[in-house]
Amino acid sequence: MSWKTKSEKRVRRHLRVRNKVAGTAACPRMSVYRSNKNLAVQFIDDEAQVTLAAVSTQQAEFKDLSNTVSTATAVGQKAAEVAKAAGIETVVFDRGGFRYAGRVAALATAAREGGLKF
Repeated sequence: MSWKTKSEKRVRRHLRVRNKVAGTAACPRMSVYRSNKNLAVQFIDDEAQVTLAAVSTQQAEFKDLSNTVSTATAVGQKAAEVAKAAGIETVVFDRGGFRYAGRVAALATAAREGGLKF
């Protein structure tokens, strides 16, 4: 029996999700990464292996905000705006091995309210 760290367990969960979720140019994958300090969203075309658009709390407009649910909501709204500007209407959601709760759920809800279709 081998002991796994938290990050190793998350990577295994993410691989399970990635076996079922793949993005195309018409319907890219909305990948979410959450850390203790930051939150990042990428819209990825897996066929061409290219990132179409991205939003992160490391950008200047989010620098003053702490990493809370309200910040995740703001990032979700900005992600929806950036996706619309890039011509993205529908996406498949990739939670990145993180539980669909708290900041991840708030981000997804805000992106839906911003006009993205999951």
